[in-house]
Amino acid sequence: MSPAPAYASLVPVGRTARRIEWTHLPPGVRDAVEGQLGSAVASADSRRSGFTPGFASVLSTEDGGRHFVKAASTKAQRMFAEAYREEARKLESLPPGVPAAELQWTLDVDDWFVIGLEHVESRQPGRPWNRADLDASLDALELVADLLTPVPPALSLDTVEEEFAAFPGYWDHLRVHHSGLAHLEEAAELAARYREVVCGDTLVHTDVRDDNILIRADGTAVLCDWNFPCVGAAWLDTLLLMIGPRGDGLDVDRVLSSRRLTRDVPAESIDILLALLTGYFLRQSDEPVPPTSPHLRDHQRWQGDVCLEWLAERRGW
Repeated sequence: MSPAPAYASLVPVGRTARRIEWTHLPPGVRDAVEGQLGSAVASADSRRSGFTPGFASVLSTEDGGRHFVKAASTKAQRMFAEAYREEARKLESLPPGVPAAELQWTLDVDDWFVIGLEHVESRQPGRPWNRADLDASLDALELVADLLTPVPPALSLDTVEEEFAAFPGYWDHLRVHHSGLAHLEEAAELAARYREVVCGDTLVHTDVRDDNILIRADGTAVLCDWNFPCVGAAWLDTLLLMIGPRGDGLDVDRVLSSRRLTRDVPAESIDILLALLTGYFLRQSDEPVPPTSPHLRDHQRWQGDVCLEWLAERRGW
């Protein structure tokens, strides 16, 4: 198979989201936020990365403070408001030391849900990925595994096995709409075995990629968007993170063999997860393009192509 095209040729890195601006929030919501911050907002720097339309800005206040605030309408953006609510619940239950921005407050006001987070002075990993940013991100995932195995009961999370239960069936869609894929049946058979490899007792973030990671000035990484964590095998996030670097040209199999969460994972287990992810990403890429996230399907198709090419190379197809 040919390698996937350069990511930046398909997706405008750092400019993928169409977000609500501070001035577009209802006056009552802005007033309530400023009440929580204790000072009027002097400027708002909207975060353009990601694939959701909710409000997400660094708010600078007249007293010199900086705060990261997210908000979504519980009526017009119900799915995203509920995701923010879940993120707040999960952040509240994380133990000290987890590499995540601290939850500071939440608000329900005028049919909006608002979440206030610690502002982290940082940058996102560069694209294409480099080894220094990747190692910092992998260090953070290893710290998560250390601190969140077993998962605290207060988090009350579903298992990866439950959350990914529909994924093997996505290969039925590919049989119809992507019937020309080489080794389709072999990949589908691998994906069907996912329950053999995903079980565990570690918190799995499940959404680790460059736009959900921040790199501090000291080189350490912070994980963002704690909306979808599950309970599963400790190595899963490490492999999920490798999709972007693999597509950007890094030798990620060499990295997997050197990191402590993946170096002892059987090769067949990695192939099973890659087959599962290939089916998911290619299936999702065929869905209609959401008007509020015009680059989402290209992003998913690219990831599906990367996973499939990687799997084919590993299997000698």
